[in-house]
Amino acid sequence: MIALRGIGHRFGSEVVLDGLDLDLDEGRVTALTGPNGCGKTTLSRVLLGLVVPDAGEIRGVEGRRRAAVFQENRLCEQLSAVGNVRLVLHRSTPSSAIAVELRRAGLNDACHTKPVRDLSGGQRRRVAIVRAVMAEADLLVLDEPFTGLDTLGKVQVMTWVRERSAGQTTLLITHDLAEARWFGARVITMPKA
Repeated sequence: MIALRGIGHRFGSEVVLDGLDLDLDEGRVTALTGPNGCGKTTLSRVLLGLVVPDAGEIRGVEGRRRAAVFQENRLCEQLSAVGNVRLVLHRSTPSSAIAVELRRAGLNDACHTKPVRDLSGGQRRRVAIVRAVMAEADLLVLDEPFTGLDTLGKVQVMTWVRERSAGQTTLLITHDLAEARWFGARVITMPKA
């Protein structure tokens, strides 16, 4: 289990996290909801080691491989969809295996070899999601991952993510309780700090 105890963080005089306690159950999805500005994204960055909290401690993340879908896609725009996913995989992974997963997530073959800068916003989002989920991480952090996807595309990608990440310790940050229910997540609502 990953345990956060007494996590506090501020940006200047603004308190974003104030004595937060949170447990992430091993092999399960935990969903964080709450109003804008309550610290959900900051908490995800703390878990990923990108932000050092001002107070508190985190147990259970040492030595764990972590992957994330951020609110921004963070893709290498000059690389293809296959090339972006390959960045997180063993070099011997065949392109055909990557293409299968991209297809399952709703990205057609014509998009696989184009630079991602030439793809639509929804297509780029799919690439970012596939890259994170295929990274073989011990902890998967999904920060509003399905934003920008049309309804049918969202269902397809969510189905793929649920199947591909089954049994993985996952933190899902979302404003959409239907997404949390889709994943069978334990839902925690964060108050405004």
